[in-house]
Amino acid sequence: MNLNLLIDNITNPALLFFILGILAVKLKSDLAIPDSSSKFISLYLLFAIGFKGGQELAHSDFNFQVSGAIIFGILLSAIVPLYVFFLVKKRLGTENAGAVAAAYGSISAVTFVTAVSYLEILDISFGGHMVATMAFMEAPAIIVGMFLIKQYSVESTTVKTKQVLHHALTNSSVLLILGSLVIGFLASEEHARGIEPFTTDIFKGFLAVFLLDMGIQSGRKLSDFFKTGFSNLYLAIGLPFVNGTLTALISSFFIDSLGDRFLLSILAASASYIAVPAAMRVVAPKSNPGIYLPMALAITFPINISLGFPIYMYILKLVASTS
Repeated sequence: MNLNLLIDNITNPALLFFILGILAVKLKSDLAIPDSSSKFISLYLLFAIGFKGGQELAHSDFNFQVSGAIIFGILLSAIVPLYVFFLVKKRLGTENAGAVAAAYGSISAVTFVTAVSYLEILDISFGGHMVATMAFMEAPAIIVGMFLIKQYSVESTTVKTKQVLHHALTNSSVLLILGSLVIGFLASEEHARGIEPFTTDIFKGFLAVFLLDMGIQSGRKLSDFFKTGFSNLYLAIGLPFVNGTLTALISSFFIDSLGDRFLLSILAASASYIAVPAAMRVVAPKSNPGIYLPMALAITFPINISLGFPIYMYILKLVASTS
């Protein structure tokens, strides 16, 4: 693996702030980001990446590469929950298995935003349609997870399909990212330049502060998570590498852009810790968030941004050099 690439990723300020957050918890520091500030920053990140993606999409041709990436992403989001569910159902039970399956089939918008920042550091371009791909990948996994729970649960659930569909399609992250994408697509270049300092110049600073908060939250959940045993730990480490590596290999057959293939790999490797937990409160109230939430946030998220990024990039470049 390219040593310089690994060093660049390890010394990324965003990652270092994430590690600082974990250390703050371990040192029992009172360092904390106010909830209101954390929510604002998360909304800002989704707005900025959506708006910039819309601007990029406005200058992109809708061709096989674009439609192929979007369709492939949606299929991934629907297929991954199926194999994950049956992989863990016997050990975790139906509702917990459905929640874990939905989490790993869905995506992490924060991981995607961090991956975009990583590509910018490497000066690798990507298509604006990847923002739409990310948004479209969030809902299918939640829907599949819901149907699996309803199908295999001993106790029939009274949750209406319409209720879950509405939640999956209108939760704040999906609505904001899609709305910002459309606005960015419709906005003229002159209007876009008017808010560029807000959407571009301060983006990395806000990302660093947000990841500091994510580090604090992850650190708080680690101790409780390890009480559930090491099986979930191995799963939280293995699933992203399996999903990310397979996507990196398969996507090379129909997508030319290195940046697009990298983002698809990251989306496949990531796990949702915002939209899915909120949905599972409705769909599977008996599921244990102490299992799937730390798996996604405290293990898979840091694994992806520390080791996953350089590994998937190495695989993609290796595939490109041998093709």
